[in-house]
Amino acid sequence: MSLLARSHPRLAFVITLLTLLAPGRILAVSCTTQAQMAEADRATLVQAAKTLAAAVQSGNAAAVQALTIPKVKAQFDSIASTIEQTAPLLNGATVTIDALYGLDASDLKSSAEDTQFFCGVPGSPLHVDFTIPQLPQGRYALVLVHATGVRQPQQMAFLLQKNGDWQMAGFFVKPLLVAGHDSVWYWTRARAFDQKNQKWNAYFYYTTAAYLASPADFLTSTNLEKLNQETANSRPGGLPGAQPMVVTEGNQTYFISDLHTDGSLGGLDLVIRYAATNVGDPVATRARNLEVMKATLAAHPELREGFHGLWVFAEAPPERPFGNELAMSDIH
Repeated sequence: MSLLARSHPRLAFVITLLTLLAPGRILAVSCTTQAQMAEADRATLVQAAKTLAAAVQSGNAAAVQALTIPKVKAQFDSIASTIEQTAPLLNGATVTIDALYGLDASDLKSSAEDTQFFCGVPGSPLHVDFTIPQLPQGRYALVLVHATGVRQPQQMAFLLQKNGDWQMAGFFVKPLLVAGHDSVWYWTRARAFDQKNQKWNAYFYYTTAAYLASPADFLTSTNLEKLNQETANSRPGGLPGAQPMVVTEGNQTYFISDLHTDGSLGGLDLVIRYAATNVGDPVATRARNLEVMKATLAAHPELREGFHGLWVFAEAPPERPFGNELAMSDIH
């Protein structure tokens, strides 16, 4: 199977919408959990979130835009695109409110590089924290929404700002499952791989678990902190970062710039991106991609146990990447 291009799963369906302002100093912020809210306040937030979620589910970008704060409304193209991509996944889904948080920054005298909200019962080890960059003064709320009962269930986070009524200031979408499994399943499997000293499998299962566990990248919790620590402890040497990962096949050397997981074909695949001189000849590029697959598996044979297959993308800007996928049983 081959494709000319495939979107990066870590970038798909994630839109950060807050406008950044000049740095300043945090003076006073507070968080209210849904259990601590007055019933009337909770009901108002639930209704605002349900209205937005219904508009996203029906693909009505205009309705969402009408319920958005002015600074975000003026730059709505990327949000509209996200709604267009998300709506088909929500067709027939049951939409439920998973959690509510009131975020009060009304005493914030100026915006700050990072505004932190600590949410939870005082003295309890269980907490949820939000770190939002350069947040303007005001009253906010974060509503976490689940859309389930469909083949690809989704989690949505609506950041709302009190602007007369509650209006949308940020919108985030992630799947609840990858290749049919949730965050806890990947976390459990990561630990099992770690115990077998299969660090490469463990690390990518940990990162998949962490991706699914957080509906928005500015959110952390007791469990997420523990998961992130285990992920860091399992990280193997040689991963691409400041320097590319190098693999060889015969007398050919390949420079890999990125590795991540993808479950869009039904099973969990490992995606590999590497630098190529050109991708103009499909036959030659496909053969070169196969060599990269073989070289990666020769260097890290444990990957055959952890993954359904490999996606490999040859990248030679300004041409579009050329990618193809093979199941592990077909790579030999």
